[in-house]
Amino acid sequence: MGIENVVIRAQDWDERHRGVKSDARDAAAMLSRLGRWLEGDREALALVHVPEPEREMARAESRLREQMRRTRQRMEAQGRTLMLHFGRRQRGRWWSPVRWGALSASLEPALRAMLEPLRETIADIDLRLASIEARIEAADTGARQILGLGRLTSQVIDREVVDWRAFPNRRAIGSITGLCPRVWGSGNSRREGPISKCGRPLLRHALIEAAWRMVVFQPDYAPVKRRLPLLLSANKQAKKKAIVAVARRLAIDLWRIRTGRAEPAQFGLRASTPPART
Repeated sequence: MGIENVVIRAQDWDERHRGVKSDARDAAAMLSRLGRWLEGDREALALVHVPEPEREMARAESRLREQMRRTRQRMEAQGRTLMLHFGRRQRGRWWSPVRWGALSASLEPALRAMLEPLRETIADIDLRLASIEARIEAADTGARQILGLGRLTSQVIDREVVDWRAFPNRRAIGSITGLCPRVWGSGNSRREGPISKCGRPLLRHALIEAAWRMVVFQPDYAPVKRRLPLLLSANKQAKKKAIVAVARRLAIDLWRIRTGRAEPAQFGLRASTPPART
């Protein structure tokens, strides 16, 4: 019928906080914003990019992997807490077959009976998690792999971004990471605070992990070279700020590489050598 549909993010349309909410008021507020948007004010509406079903399915798979990983961590902590309650301190993967064989022999029968269901569940989650991670790593997107980035981390980043070409500039891709600092400014006064965390959490975590890998595998990467003294310092606060800056710049550089705007070598990045075909 010639109708253009746009999807907008959910928000509180009661901007003046009158405490009155109804469908009619929300519709009127949205129509008002729509009128401004049609007149050229692109800040009036926050549009949501709707990915293709295949890309949405891929992103859901990597998010499922993260949910299962956190579930495993939580159950591991439950087991350690239970043992600590009875005076037994354990660290790490207490449930692994090697450690459990020695540990279970020293536990009281009642405590062992409580831990056994946890151990079996964790082992099952770990097995299924390995299968999901192998499937994610095996996916071939055709993108050039950066040395040290890791296929799993690279896939998670690409799937969370969904479509690198949907971002028109470096500020847009920097914003979606949530790694940009909050800013308070008025007149001549300007102050930057902690990162906004306004974006996709899994993307932010994957970029931080990738940034630390760049310190090890890509010492010639420009943001790493510039901040290397801070990254190696004993000041934890300075180190955290430095790695956040590296992660934010890495997202922007990956956007440039993925969209064909630049080559990895321009930033001091080395691409990994593809495995030889047999």
